[in-house]
Amino acid sequence: MRRLRILSKLAWRNLWRNHRRTAIMLGAISVGVWAMIFMTALTQGMVTEMIRDGISALPGHVQVHHPDYRDDPSITNLIPMTDTEIAATFGPAGFSAWSSRIKVPAVITSERDSRGVTLLGIDPVRERDMIFVDYDEVEGRFLESVDDRGVVIGHKLADTLDTEVGKRIVLMSQDPDNDIADRGFRVVGLFHANVEAFEETYVFAGKKTLQNMLRVGDRVTEVVVLGEDYRNVEDEYAAVLALVDGGVEVRRWTELDTYLGTMLKVMDGFVLVWVIVIFLALSFGLVNTLVMAVFERVREIGLMLALGMKPGDILGQILIESMLLLVIGLGIGNLLAWLTIKPLEGGIDLSIVAEGMEMFGAASVLYPQLRLEDVVLANVVVLILGFLASLSPAWRASRYEPIEAITKVD
Repeated sequence: MRRLRILSKLAWRNLWRNHRRTAIMLGAISVGVWAMIFMTALTQGMVTEMIRDGISALPGHVQVHHPDYRDDPSITNLIPMTDTEIAATFGPAGFSAWSSRIKVPAVITSERDSRGVTLLGIDPVRERDMIFVDYDEVEGRFLESVDDRGVVIGHKLADTLDTEVGKRIVLMSQDPDNDIADRGFRVVGLFHANVEAFEETYVFAGKKTLQNMLRVGDRVTEVVVLGEDYRNVEDEYAAVLALVDGGVEVRRWTELDTYLGTMLKVMDGFVLVWVIVIFLALSFGLVNTLVMAVFERVREIGLMLALGMKPGDILGQILIESMLLLVIGLGIGNLLAWLTIKPLEGGIDLSIVAEGMEMFGAASVLYPQLRLEDVVLANVVVLILGFLASLSPAWRASRYEPIEAITKVD
């Protein structure tokens, strides 16, 4: 311990022999660490919003369907359980949230135009914290019950159909006998969504009202379950499997939306690759700094070796010098990242490139996400790679022959 303390003091003094060179290297490390964490926070924020929006549009972390529903999402492929049986099965299970719903393709028609949409018959009380619509931000009102006779559509769809709150539209779909089922509804609300495509795709109606229109009695097409963490839904998945029999299909959200599931995996790998790439650029400067520091002290190192200092101590001194440089740079870089990311967590407006963001399924407002795991990963990778990069100049310094080093001519 005493030897380590002495080596640390020597390393600290040597570090500041050339203030300018040390300051430049500290600046490079700090900016590099800031860039790692800042860009990771931006990317994590974008991917997290994409996944949350996608899950809220599914919604749910685990879904239950008829085995043929995903291949043919029609009303003929109903879950072989009544709504009453579903409530008795899922109600006492203790999930964060769950709901049953009707989800079918349909055509919506106004006085001016018609469009193909996804028609959702929901229980608005159960779905309040699950779907992407903020009830309080709806123009007009959102659905009030499963028996509500109105519909809620997106602002973009309302513009396309040239309709508004209070006007009537017609919804048309198929019943289980493949006959046309249609009904007139009054638009009671217009919703906004982070992703504009949702505004043109989804139409909400009361579940019971839709069941009556489609003549399916007390039956639904899907059950959705929400967990605590979208990154880990295995507990919910196992619990749902235990509740149902083989007559239904149970799937995680990553299986239902393979694009978003792949994005999550790619993002986790991207963080590590990004950190390594940035540090590889920094490592050249770090090695150069240490090589120059060793080169300037060749005679001094030779003298210390001649006076009895072990080669291992020389090796340790140079490595400690490198670690001190990295730790200070990491501290400054982490502070800069925190100071620049925290004020932006309220959102960065990217509406100027909204169409481009929408192509990737992202919203026009980006919320940077500073995650402790990403900060720790960046710091650990920098320290490990920095240690490895420092081994070469440190090993070289410890291998000097005392006489040759002392008599070295510049």
